[in-house]
Amino acid sequence: MLDGPFEKLVKQISVLPGLGGRSARRIALHLLTDKTGAMKTLAATLSEASASVKTCSICNTLDISDPCKICRDPARSEEVICVVAGVADLWAIERTGAFRGSYHVLGGLLSALDGIGPDDLSIAGLMQRLSGGQTKEVILALSATVDGQSTAHVLSDHITQAAPEIKISRLAHGVPVGGELDYLDDGTISTALKSRAAV
Repeated sequence: MLDGPFEKLVKQISVLPGLGGRSARRIALHLLTDKTGAMKTLAATLSEASASVKTCSICNTLDISDPCKICRDPARSEEVICVVAGVADLWAIERTGAFRGSYHVLGGLLSALDGIGPDDLSIAGLMQRLSGGQTKEVILALSATVDGQSTAHVLSDHITQAAPEIKISRLAHGVPVGGELDYLDDGTISTALKSRAAV
């Protein structure tokens, strides 16, 4: 096996989400043996992205401008802010085209195991935005995990204390579109029953 730069490349690739050592080794080998110059193109693209992509000073998403395209869009409502854990969650909601409000990216979820507390998230930035008086509703679009639920609880407490007039809502949890009850886990069915709505 090769040492030095090759192993360093494998280690760098293996830290990416969803890639283990074997996958990273295959990718590194492909990049090094590809005659089309894919490695140089990838290196140039990574360098360009690193230099041009910024964090939005308002909502914390990634864009090539600050403020980002969403925050600059006059058609976006400032009255509703959708709070998400990460940029990938924001992109998932944007793909639907169903939300025309503003966003706030927390930068993660509270996690006692990982040592992530309230000061590690962008909660202060959210509270500063809410103090402007334009926001009427905050949607907590956080995962249905223990960390997601505890983060939602802490955010609800902060918002209620600072601005009790702001409505706090959460994404519905339950049966997915096209889902069959027989294939769902007990927790999903239980949550769906508790969150049932009139038809």
